[in-house]
Amino acid sequence: MALSNDIVLRPRFKIKIERYNQAVLSDFKNAKTTQSEFIITQVDDHVFIKFPREKQTFWSPQLHLEVNKVDDNNSIVHGLFGPNPTVWTMFIFFHFLVGTAFVVLGVWGYSEWTLDKNVALQVSLMVLMIVIWLALYFAGSIGKASSKQEMHALNGFMNKILYEKNLP
Repeated sequence: MALSNDIVLRPRFKIKIERYNQAVLSDFKNAKTTQSEFIITQVDDHVFIKFPREKQTFWSPQLHLEVNKVDDNNSIVHGLFGPNPTVWTMFIFFHFLVGTAFVVLGVWGYSEWTLDKNVALQVSLMVLMIVIWLALYFAGSIGKASSKQEMHALNGFMNKILYEKNLP
């Protein structure tokens, strides 16, 4: 599984595994008590793997897995690497604010322009909104790049749990 996608901020993947989904979920539940490198939380068919609070940084990723049953011998694991949900919500909120400000400034600028008034302020602020949006995007990209080692650690741990039981 490649983690080098440069455009997507929250990489997703799907793995078909030849094991019953409850067996896979049970393995993650057992790993919760046998190791201390990661915090594992399980809710129904969802497994969340993250770093302990003392090892977390602002950009620390977490891995969300959904283990779906295909039949009695096969499962599909849907995975999503992403930042802490609070950080992600903050970024989405900032993007929403910038987008809303851009539209409001555009409407204001258009109404001023139709009245033959000066629109330099509105256009300047609209350009500033574009610059802020780009800064938010690049901040997210830098955060993703800075946490690649942690993403690989989460991925390695997941693979160990998924495939350790299948080895002869």
